[in-house]
Amino acid sequence: MKTELHIPELLAPAGSREKLTAAIHYGADAVYLGGPNWSLRAKAGNFDRAGLREAISYAHQYGVKVYVTVNVFAHNRDLNGLEDYLLFLRDAGADALIVADPGILLICRETVPDMPLHLSTQANVTNKASVRFWQAQGVSRINLARELGLEEIRTIRQTAPEIGLEVFVHGALCISYSGRCLLSSYMTGRSANQGDCAHPCRYSYRLLEEKRPGQYFPVEEDERGTYIFNSRDLCLLFRLPELVAAGVNSVKIEGRMKSVGYVGAAVRIYRAALDYIQERRQADAAWEEIALPPTFREEIDKIGTRGLTENFFAAAPSSTAMLYDRMREYQASAPAGIVRGTDPVLLETRNVLEVGDQIEHLGGRRLEPTACTVLAMTAADGTEVRRANPGCMVAPILAPAPDGLQINDLFRKTFVQQLPQPTT
Repeated sequence: MKTELHIPELLAPAGSREKLTAAIHYGADAVYLGGPNWSLRAKAGNFDRAGLREAISYAHQYGVKVYVTVNVFAHNRDLNGLEDYLLFLRDAGADALIVADPGILLICRETVPDMPLHLSTQANVTNKASVRFWQAQGVSRINLARELGLEEIRTIRQTAPEIGLEVFVHGALCISYSGRCLLSSYMTGRSANQGDCAHPCRYSYRLLEEKRPGQYFPVEEDERGTYIFNSRDLCLLFRLPELVAAGVNSVKIEGRMKSVGYVGAAVRIYRAALDYIQERRQADAAWEEIALPPTFREEIDKIGTRGLTENFFAAAPSSTAMLYDRMREYQASAPAGIVRGTDPVLLETRNVLEVGDQIEHLGGRRLEPTACTVLAMTAADGTEVRRANPGCMVAPILAPAPDGLQINDLFRKTFVQQLPQPTT
C-alpha cells in the first residue's frame, strides 16, 4: 500500500538580501537568516532591524516562511537586550526562532511564548529520548545532528510522529560535533560557537619541533596531504527519496556565507529534485523505484568547491569523505551574471564576461540549462564592449535567445584554468 505523500519543506540560507531573493526565486519554501547579534554567522551580510522587517515582508509576499537564527551559545553578557530583540522579531512577523542554548530557549518561551521554536543542529540531538526532552521544553521542530544515519532518523520519526524533523542535506561540514567547535577560539580568539569562526579546519598544517626553528615537517595521515580536518561538503541529493519516505518535514541547505550563485544553483537543484519525487509518487512509483536522472549529478557537480560526501547517512564516513591534499577542488563553472532586465536582456556580471563566451541560462522551470553564446555586448551608456569585469551592467546579445527569461535568473559560464596542485 502506498504511503501518504508529504513533500518536505525546502529550507534555504539567506545570508544577505540578494541571497534571500535568489533562494525565493528558485523555489525555497522557507529561508533562515540572522540579525547582527545572537546568530552563528556573524560574518554573513545579515540584516539590521529595518532589513529584517523588509526581508520578512518580501518573503511573505511569495508565501515563503522566515526563520530567524538566535542560536549562539550565550555568555551572560550576550543576554543583554535579548528580550527586546525577541519582541521585535515577533512584531516583524518572523515565522519561527532557531535556538540552541537552553537559556535562550527559556527566555524565548518567557518573552514570546506564541512564537514557534526550532532547535538548531548545534543542540546535538542524536536519539529519540532527546527528542522527547526538547519537545517537553516547547520546541516544535528539531534540526537533527548531522551525525545521524537514515535508520536513526526513521526510528525518531516512528517514536515521535508529531514533532517537526529537519535535516541538513547539503553544504559545508565542520570537523566538530554537530558544529560545536573550540578550534577557532584557541587558534584565533574567534568563537565558532558565537558565530565568528575563522574556519581553521580548512588550513594546511605542519609540524614544528621546538629545537629546530624554521624546520617544518608535514603532518600526514597518509601520503595524500596535510589538510587533516578538511571535510568534503555534505550532499544528500540522491538520498532525498529515502528522506521523504522517512517522513522528514524539512530539508535544509547550508550556506549563509556562500555566494548568491551557490545559493541560487543549490536551491534550484533541490527544488527540481523534490518536484521530481512528487511527480513520480503521484504516478504511483514505489519509493524504492525513484532515482534521480543523470542530469541531477551533472548539475550538482557544478556547484561547490570541496567535493561531496554523504557523511554518516548510510554508515560511518571513510577517508574518502575528506579532502586531504588541498583546500578545495577545482571548479570549472562559476556564475556569469544575474538578470536585471529582460527587454532588452540586462546582466549584472559576477565574473569576467567576454564576447564569444558560451554561457548557460539557469531557468527555474527545467533543470537542464540552456546554452547560448555572447555575440555582442553594450555597456550601460550604450557603447559596445568586448569585455565586462565583475560588477558591470551590460546588455548582451545571446544566440540562441533563452526562452522564459526572468529577472533574478542566473547565468553560468565554464572556464579553463590550471588545476591546483596538491601540497607536498
